[in-house]
Amino acid sequence: MKTDYFKQKLEEDKRVLEHEMGTVGRPNSAVPDDWEVAPSEIGMEADLADQADVVMNREGNAAILADLEARYDAVLNALRRIEKGAYGICEVCGEAIEEKRLEADPAATTCIKDL
Repeated sequence: MKTDYFKQKLEEDKRVLEHEMGTVGRPNSAVPDDWEVAPSEIGMEADLADQADVVMNREGNAAILADLEARYDAVLNALRRIEKGAYGICEVCGEAIEEKRLEADPAATTCIKDL
């Protein structure tokens, strides 16, 4: 298997995800590898409709951040599996994960038949 190749792909995915998460959140200083929604300036708006917009925007950012963070966690776990020598092994059946599956999703944890 081309482990070095997939490690590079995962490292690039990690960089992209960190950048994207940085647009809606920030690293949580209290919890390593965790992110939180960036604080908003709620209460500074003069009218209630503007305040509601800020709240809705924050909720939308929280949903976006949750999706990005789930993908980020999967990438970090895949990188840990590479370091342990367990990358590319299906967590269900213990067989090798097909390279075409890893091409599509380098953080995959199962083979095609165990999706």
